[in-house]
Amino acid sequence: MLEVLILYYSVHGGTRALADSLAQGVAEVPGVLPRVRTVPRVATVVDQPQPAVPADGPPYVELDDLNQCAALALGSPTRFGNMAAPLKHFIDQTSPLWLAGALAGKPAAVFTSTSTLHGGQESTLLSMMLPLLHHGMFIVGLPFTEAELTTTGAGGTPYGASHHAGAGAPQAVELRLARALGRRLAGAAQRLQG
Repeated sequence: MLEVLILYYSVHGGTRALADSLAQGVAEVPGVLPRVRTVPRVATVVDQPQPAVPADGPPYVELDDLNQCAALALGSPTRFGNMAAPLKHFIDQTSPLWLAGALAGKPAAVFTSTSTLHGGQESTLLSMMLPLLHHGMFIVGLPFTEAELTTTGAGGTPYGASHHAGAGAPQAVELRLARALGRRLAGAAQRLQG
């Protein structure tokens, strides 16, 4: 079985909801399983680290999760048009994988949640792609063959799944687009595995 790593950081639950929908989409592809992981908050006081196991939700990611995955979906809330610091902090620790070329040739996708409609959804998605491209990953987006992409008044972009959190909980269309992205990513992983 191929595994797709769905790695995210979430504070208020919007990004987590998208991650769950991506996982559903991945699970819809025969022969592919989702592996959902998160990252700990960055402690403002460095001598008080986060607990080794989160209080709820998925386990914290380890470098080996990236090494073993057939594909990666990376998700973050938007922070001033960029990914949140905890996710960036983890990505900055992936140099050993970069040196080994461990992620090169694997497909990747990105997703985000923003509190305002024009809060930087697309710039966040694009900024999350940069380290993935440096790792040599193939970027999988949402094509306009997903009809709801052209009609949504909420989140959803060709760069990846998104959620406009200012409107409340994720709308059904946002979750369907995230699920479609999960299916696309899992299908790409299968094709690349040959």
